[in-house]
Amino acid sequence: MRRALAATLSYLWSGWGAIASLCLFMAAWEWGAHVYGDLALPAPMAVFGRLGDMLVQGGAWGELAVSARRAMLGFALALAAGSLLGMLAGLSMTAAMVSRPLVTLLVGMPPIAWLVLAMLWFGTGDITPVFTVLVACFPVVFAAAMQGARTLDGGLRDMARAYRLPRRLLFTELYLPHMLSYLFPAWITALGSSWKVVVMAELLSAPDGVGAALAVSRSHLDTEASLAWIAAILGLLLAVEYLVLEPIKRRVERWRTA
Repeated sequence: MRRALAATLSYLWSGWGAIASLCLFMAAWEWGAHVYGDLALPAPMAVFGRLGDMLVQGGAWGELAVSARRAMLGFALALAAGSLLGMLAGLSMTAAMVSRPLVTLLVGMPPIAWLVLAMLWFGTGDITPVFTVLVACFPVVFAAAMQGARTLDGGLRDMARAYRLPRRLLFTELYLPHMLSYLFPAWITALGSSWKVVVMAELLSAPDGVGAALAVSRSHLDTEASLAWIAAILGLLLAVEYLVLEPIKRRVERWRTA
């Protein structure tokens, strides 16, 4: 009980650093608004006020839900496929050598190129942004999983096998902690990429979602509304990272502080 309480307090205290960085960003934003004016860069309070109005009126919730569904579906597919296939590739030297140039090509392929191909293959709708998120995030997760499997301490593995450690414990106590130390940074990077890619895909190919709403505000030269949509999508990104991924990371990495 005490250990759980101490871990909770430590997690809450660590949030002050993130809050301080956000406050510094807001101060720089406010300064920029005074320098460049409301047309180019509206003040933070004006933007958040506009976002509040959009949320109260109810029009923003549907667009945010559509974008979140597409981003999280593509992210989940990339996470599952990249983690599993990367781990399997890392267990074989041949598979790692064969897949390495392919991963380099996938990482170097611009998401906009994948989007153009997806529009030609699938047209408009849900499949195009989900596919673009999947192919943009997959190589990041795959490379991390492969590297994690390749760098597992062979001595620890041999010792576990010598003591005939059950397969379940071998996975949960040896493979999983080591793999997660590589996977979590990749998952967080892929999570950020998923939101960026889905908004870009919706901007060019979808009739709904935050990207489509940004296209409308751009056509009206409404900088305040554009920034309000951007603030909304970034808020969702921070919520998923700090309320979902970060607690899971702290829970599975308790061995670091044991």
